[in-house]
Amino acid sequence: MAVITRAGRARPRSAGFELGVWYLIRLSGLALFVLALGHFSITHFVSDPAEQTSEWIFDQRWSGLFWRTLDWLMLQMVVFHAFLGMRTVLSDYLRGGWRTAILMVLYLLAFLVFVMGTVAVMSMPVGLVR
Repeated sequence: MAVITRAGRARPRSAGFELGVWYLIRLSGLALFVLALGHFSITHFVSDPAEQTSEWIFDQRWSGLFWRTLDWLMLQMVVFHAFLGMRTVLSDYLRGGWRTAILMVLYLLAFLVFVMGTVAVMSMPVGLVR
């Protein structure tokens, strides 16, 4: 059994799936920090926020695959990090069949949110006709 510290959930002692999840939640948090800081810097320092309208997002920001991919990656890291965190919380407090059932619902919900985010970002037409 792992020792709980004030620093958060302790690293699992056995190698395997739980250790992988422990590392993934930390890596996704680090990726979110970098992506969110980059997004904030680009949105508020590089570009003028007073000129950012929905037309600007469609015509300038999302006209290229790079910016769409960057925004999609940030969105998916949020989804991934949030659902891994919920998985950890549910695993801490639930046991037996309830845990299995609720985790399956959580995985299904994570997959649906992942697909919906991908469709929303990647299927928007480039340079909307007005």
